[in-house]
Amino acid sequence: MVQVLLRVWALLLGIVLIMLGNGMQFTLIGLRGGIEGFSAAELAIITSGYYMGFLLGARFSPLLILRVGHVRVFAALGSFMSAGVIALPLLAEPWAWTILRLLLGFCMSGIYVVAESWLNAAASNDTRGKVLSAYMIAQTLGVIGAQGLLGFGDASNSALFIGASILVSISFAPILLSVTSVPVVEVTKPMSLATLFAGSPLGTVGIFLLGGAYAVQTGMGAVFGSQIGMTANNIALFVAVLFVGALILQYPIGWLSDRVDRSKLIFGLSCVGGIFCVMGWYFGDVFWVLMVTAFFSGGVTVPLYSLFLAYTNDSLSTDDMPAASGGLVFTFGLGAIGGPLVSGWMMQTFGPFVFWLVLAVTFAAIACYALYCMTQQGVVVPVEETDSYLGVLPTATAVAVEAAGEWAVEHSEAEAEAEKEERDQDG
Repeated sequence: MVQVLLRVWALLLGIVLIMLGNGMQFTLIGLRGGIEGFSAAELAIITSGYYMGFLLGARFSPLLILRVGHVRVFAALGSFMSAGVIALPLLAEPWAWTILRLLLGFCMSGIYVVAESWLNAAASNDTRGKVLSAYMIAQTLGVIGAQGLLGFGDASNSALFIGASILVSISFAPILLSVTSVPVVEVTKPMSLATLFAGSPLGTVGIFLLGGAYAVQTGMGAVFGSQIGMTANNIALFVAVLFVGALILQYPIGWLSDRVDRSKLIFGLSCVGGIFCVMGWYFGDVFWVLMVTAFFSGGVTVPLYSLFLAYTNDSLSTDDMPAASGGLVFTFGLGAIGGPLVSGWMMQTFGPFVFWLVLAVTFAAIACYALYCMTQQGVVVPVEETDSYLGVLPTATAVAVEAAGEWAVEHSEAEAEAEKEERDQDG
């Protein structure tokens, strides 16, 4: 593992720095938006703008890379992103923030595509799982660390936005100065939603609903905190705990995923998420309850994303997985655009604590549909024949999702071979 990290440490360091800057501006939107008097509905549109840009970036950045190359695209998107972050306090209007967030989402998605292409090229079949895991951990630690940096300034002025812009700017130095090989970019056409749904109804519907839940948590969490009067430090802690839960619960849930029926695990985790969100809605005026709720609701959301990917791949042939990866990322993105719009309108109409109710209903919808699919499914894939689980963050593009799928197939085949050899030796 140490040798693997030494090979990609510069890329991982750059990713941590990018996520420090990006994580800061995500929370700053809610903090500064509250100071500027933006309504929940306006901030929801601004949040959806980011995910719209992210979806467009995932679609068009590979085409830009094919035309001008990884390095130029990476440098250009990084420059635009740094400028976009620092422009936020200068143009504190809802329409301007929506445009800027759309730009930031596009840039961030393109940066992910380039970084994930480089990481995938730096990994071998034996090390791909470790490299991807390290990449996901680096992203999560960056977002968590970003919340700690918010305590060094005041969202009412430009200092924190400038700091986030600086972090984004310097993050590209270790990456661009260390990368030598130029990976090949393959643009796989995403699978149509109809084909994806026919192959895995639960995977398609579930990941769409989960996209809404994830965007509400990450995009509207700071808005919720601001509207109920939480201090800036407590809001930062609240957002951090969402990701701490994901970081801690990812491994045990992944361990279970390789040993039990994944549809049942999806149902169980959705029930857990829904129950804790109801608790946050009912007892949300108690701070420690909010922290517990954030830990478990955020803690099941990210593993559920990986579960839906693994569950869908179990239903498809190996040849269909690359196209399915693009289709799943697109479907998740559609949910991420719609989720904040629904929650923002609900919070504007019924008050900020409806934030938890929207999440609870979303988790309940996933659980109900999982239960329905379990009653309708025909031949169930035996647990020992399923592909291996690999934790993938919802922010990953189709490049990382496809690489994770390939690793899962290779790893499960290698384990099957090892078990067969062991049985032969025992016999």
